[in-house]
Amino acid sequence: MAAIEAERPVFMPADPAPLGLAAFALTTFLLSGHNASFIPDGVWVGVALFYGGLVQLLAGMWEFRNRNVFGATAFSTYGGFWLSLGIFVVLATTSTGFGALLKGPDLDNSLAWFLIAFAIFNFYMLLWSTRVNLAVFGVFLTLQVTEILLAIGFFVAAHRGVAPTGAEVGWIRAGGWAGIVTAAVAWYTSAALVLAAMNNGRAIVPVGKGLWTGESFSFGQRRRLRQATAAR
Repeated sequence: MAAIEAERPVFMPADPAPLGLAAFALTTFLLSGHNASFIPDGVWVGVALFYGGLVQLLAGMWEFRNRNVFGATAFSTYGGFWLSLGIFVVLATTSTGFGALLKGPDLDNSLAWFLIAFAIFNFYMLLWSTRVNLAVFGVFLTLQVTEILLAIGFFVAAHRGVAPTGAEVGWIRAGGWAGIVTAAVAWYTSAALVLAAMNNGRAIVPVGKGLWTGESFSFGQRRRLRQATAAR
């Protein structure tokens, strides 16, 4: 019986990184388009809850199954980011009790500090992404710029006492365009990883090598870094 159990193949799920990146990219594109003043408001909320939020959170859980701490942490955190932001907007616009908690510039200040908190997380993930590849590093770099620009924009909006729309605050509009670039880089990385997975793991669309180790580690890498280094 023990021999039979030992021969049973271990289930290895497909790389969830392309899905997580695609969910992140599409949701970021829709909200950034609104911040840049060319996409109407509201269309991104449902997408944030289910695609950018739930689907990306699931991708993070599957990365835990792949024993990929970096991918699991990134996708789970930004899945939570979109779920939190979507629920916050829904409550702020539909619940009179919750809305009463946000007086005067509180809404803008809340969004600014929300972004600052995630920018702190994103900063150290940006540093560690140098061990992945250039494409993933590009996602975190452009996202860092986006979050900082938007945080400044919402602080400015709070100071001016204006509604938080890109048309009224140039910093938010600039953050919207930076978010469009972020979405484009994330879509590119997702597409590259999909194609690589369809080609037995061999990269066709270039994603670059890691800046820190000189090796290219995908989100779905199943070996520990020290094991991969020892194997060289």
